Amino acid sequence: MTVKITEDMKFSPSFDYIDNGIEHGVLSPFETKEVILKKGQQIAEGFKPLSCDIRMLKDVPVKLRDGVTIYTDVYLPVTEDKVPTLIAWSPYGKSAGTAPRYKNLFGMLGMGNQWNSGLTKFEAPDPAYWVEHGYAVCNPDMRGIAHSEGNTTMLGSQEAQDGYDLIEWLAAQSWSNGKTALTGTSYLAFSQWYIAAEMPPHLTCINPTEGLADGYRDLAFIGGIPDENFIERLAVNHVSAKGAQREDLAKEMQAAPLADAPIWEDKVADPSKITIPAFVIASYSNTLHTLGTFRSWRTLGSKEKWLRIHDRQEWPYYYDKANTEELRRFFDYYLLGTENDWLDTPRVRYSVLDFEGGNQTDIPAEAFPPAESNNTKYYMNGKFRALQQKPEQEDLPVKYLAGGLPGRTSFQMTFDEETQFIGYPKAKLFMQAEGYNDMDVFVWVQKLDKFGNVLSEFVVPNHGATLQDFTQEGASALRYKGAWGRLRASMRQLNSKISTDEIPAYTFDKVKKLDDSEIVELDIVLSPVGLSYKAGETLRIVISSKDELGAVMPGTPGCTPDNKGIHVLHTGGEYASYVQLPLMKK
Repeated sequence: MTVKITEDMKFSPSFDYIDNGIEHGVLSPFETKEVILKKGQQIAEGFKPLSCDIRMLKDVPVKLRDGVTIYTDVYLPVTEDKVPTLIAWSPYGKSAGTAPRYKNLFGMLGMGNQWNSGLTKFEAPDPAYWVEHGYAVCNPDMRGIAHSEGNTTMLGSQEAQDGYDLIEWLAAQSWSNGKTALTGTSYLAFSQWYIAAEMPPHLTCINPTEGLADGYRDLAFIGGIPDENFIERLAVNHVSAKGAQREDLAKEMQAAPLADAPIWEDKVADPSKITIPAFVIASYSNTLHTLGTFRSWRTLGSKEKWLRIHDRQEWPYYYDKANTEELRRFFDYYLLGTENDWLDTPRVRYSVLDFEGGNQTDIPAEAFPPAESNNTKYYMNGKFRALQQKPEQEDLPVKYLAGGLPGRTSFQMTFDEETQFIGYPKAKLFMQAEGYNDMDVFVWVQKLDKFGNVLSEFVVPNHGATLQDFTQEGASALRYKGAWGRLRASMRQLNSKISTDEIPAYTFDKVKKLDDSEIVELDIVLSPVGLSYKAGETLRIVISSKDELGAVMPGTPGCTPDNKGIHVLHTGGEYASYVQLPLMKK
């Protein structure tokens, strides 16, 4: 391999690639060829008929700089015109748009499959739509996937260089106008932060739609707390027809549990190196992507950059017809040279959620948080379990049994007028552990209606019984329950170079266990928020020993906290714990 860091990686055998034309989609059987897909053709039952003729270049070999060959599918207009290319970089099968696992997933979410042609790589643009409007779409199988050679890596410089090589290969093709863009959601978004930071000469613009940016802080050790379960779920996508190996992040977590290990430093994206135009899509609701997307937006080096904060899950957002049309305005301007009104688009548009059907979306602003947002401290009153604007003069400790019932404590305030919080919240907690030398602390900001009921909001179309079951205590990406954060007390060391009063950041490079009587100061970053409360409604902050929101997707367990003994939260005097919320001025 080309990148030295691969010498530090831990590998396991990839999963077998089942090439039966079903498991990985009807177009998955390997064959390098060119074919014309005709307008009106239906790729598979239940999918949208093609809206135009498409020239498909199937299983095209692309040689990377170290001699490894990967294979890609390219969808082109049937024209002599030179066209730009949209690239969908991920380990998800390039031909898997009709695979049962994705059909079932979109069915479960209430989206169905009629919205796309079946040529759509998971989380990627639909070739049928984009080809009709004068674009090529490139769906690669990255290194080690399916029939592509080499061993699969996950995040970091190897993927970045491979993506660079593919971009430059595409730009040199006879049908290309020399312009390319990266687009897609989730994995196809976070791969953009790494590839674009390499600054391939022919990468023209990017469209990251919700994607993490730090393999340690956003995926493997959120808040310093290890979580192998979702990583193991991602790993099953690493399938090979050639006996490839796959990078095993779970093994790397065991071998290198601190963030200063070279393996993790290689998985930290540097968006400050990205200077090309960027249309960034974010939401408050995705417990896997939100922190990384906002962090990347803040550090992005592009002078021409736009942020849109929506109120749905990324897949229904990305494939919404109106949103696709807006994305085309962005791409038309930069990739086709179309003189449209894209530059009049507000640099920031944000949403304010209310969990009661009254969301406000696309509110224009010059920045996020908007200028009217004012960080305001609400102190915890241990006697009345209230939040208040002045700290108590004397400390009244509040205790709960870690992992027991209820295993948490909470504090509330009820509003006497409409109140909005928009921006970056955090919690500062003074805590100690009795009977153990560490604490995993989970924080959750809730909204309660005037009757005291806890509110939440589905961000996918399906609100049925099965989704209710999965999302009540889990599947947090499908149902938004409020701002959240978590931190392992022994990993509390702040990073003085980038941490601010508004947004704490951690080094995660040392372990400082607790003494039995030691009171430690925990600055816990919470996810960005845009939430409104009516008069009579209540904000409740929950401090818990459990991951109350649960795992990110159905069928995957959440993290397992390392908690024992009794947690003690201090609430006054020199230990005045508080939550800092971005209050909008009237």
